[in-house]
Amino acid sequence: MVLPGEIPMPPRMADLKREIVQRYTTPENMTKAWNDLLEHLAKAAKNIKSESSDLVPVVDFADLDKLDPKVIEQLKRRGCVVIRNIVPDEEVKVWKDDLKEYVKNNVDCEGIPEGDKQFFMLYWTKSQVRARAHKNVLATIAWMNKLYKTKSGVPIEGVDLGTPLSYADRFRIRHPGKAWDLHPPHIDGGSIERWEEPAFRTCFEEILKGNWMAHDPYELEGRLNGKTSIYGRPNQSSVFRTFQGWLALSETAPHEGTLKVFPDVTLSNTYLILRPFFRQKEKLVTEDPLDAQNWEFDDSTPDFPGIFARKVGFHGPRLTNASHPHMRLDETMTSVPKVYPGDMVFWHCDVVHSVEVEHTGKGDSAVMYIPAVPLTPGNEAYILRQKDSFLKGIPPPDFPVGNGISENTFIGTGSTADIVDAAARRAMGLPLE
Repeated sequence: MVLPGEIPMPPRMADLKREIVQRYTTPENMTKAWNDLLEHLAKAAKNIKSESSDLVPVVDFADLDKLDPKVIEQLKRRGCVVIRNIVPDEEVKVWKDDLKEYVKNNVDCEGIPEGDKQFFMLYWTKSQVRARAHKNVLATIAWMNKLYKTKSGVPIEGVDLGTPLSYADRFRIRHPGKAWDLHPPHIDGGSIERWEEPAFRTCFEEILKGNWMAHDPYELEGRLNGKTSIYGRPNQSSVFRTFQGWLALSETAPHEGTLKVFPDVTLSNTYLILRPFFRQKEKLVTEDPLDAQNWEFDDSTPDFPGIFARKVGFHGPRLTNASHPHMRLDETMTSVPKVYPGDMVFWHCDVVHSVEVEHTGKGDSAVMYIPAVPLTPGNEAYILRQKDSFLKGIPPPDFPVGNGISENTFIGTGSTADIVDAAARRAMGLPLE
């Protein structure tokens, strides 16, 4: 169904569905997998609702190299983790104070909402540059990257998961009391590409074959070769981020404007990928609309729920109770546990995530976005282009140009002098000195 103001999905998307089914499976096999998945989703929803934030693993930076394998498996299943004590409190306090001073001194800086800026389109403040260059932050990124593996176990030329790269992103200092509807449940890192782009689609082959329990969100090959942005839409990351992440600059607990996730990346991936091939029957068989008996295979329409056509390319996935009802998002989107300054939160690149609408706390909820990015040929090429943006003080290549003002004209902008350590310079594509 196309709502007023929306652009219909192009008819060729129905052909894409049929091509996928013909290549990977049969309607019968896909239906069997779908019915099995719905049973697991229903059980998972009850568990998520009961356990809530306790499902998200919390570990300490000092313990990363000696974690129990069971904890690592839990982390990988949930696709999210809080890592404590990465940066000392005193350093984080300076960074946050400097950010506030930077915004105060540079009134022309871009941010939203207008008139009460809280989310800033800034990338090169001294605090951000120093945070990305911090040795503990880089060590944590390398550890997160190494959760991914190749199927064969054989290294891939030009890929080093132990060499972290610095991907410049923005920061927020969110005030309490105001509703925030900027980030409803969604997934970054690709839209229709998950189905349309052949290399990226290999990440989800087992799901499409009907063998969804064999799906491994941490297999590396498809991530390296897959193109997550084939239509050039703005604000679409063109690099491979193993995990998205942020560094906490303040204490932020559930209900205080923090991150929410659907804490089972295998289940959410499977449901997302299979959902376009099923529709609710016009006449329900049972009273429960979510009952598998009330759903049927259908590859006749061009619709991909949660994916929206735009004048240029496609937008999404944006997930709602209407588009993805079996995920029971009202009950299953889970706030991460309380964080403290210097903690970091990471979530897998496929994890469904959002930001809490309400902030009922007394202080601000402040974070710097710092994802986990490994050394790959494609990522390194991006970092070299990003380095040029850094030197010019302009937004990185993946981000809109904005108001056209260079941060180099602002007071307190970071520079290469803030990146001293060799690993940090390597991460930013700078010459080693």
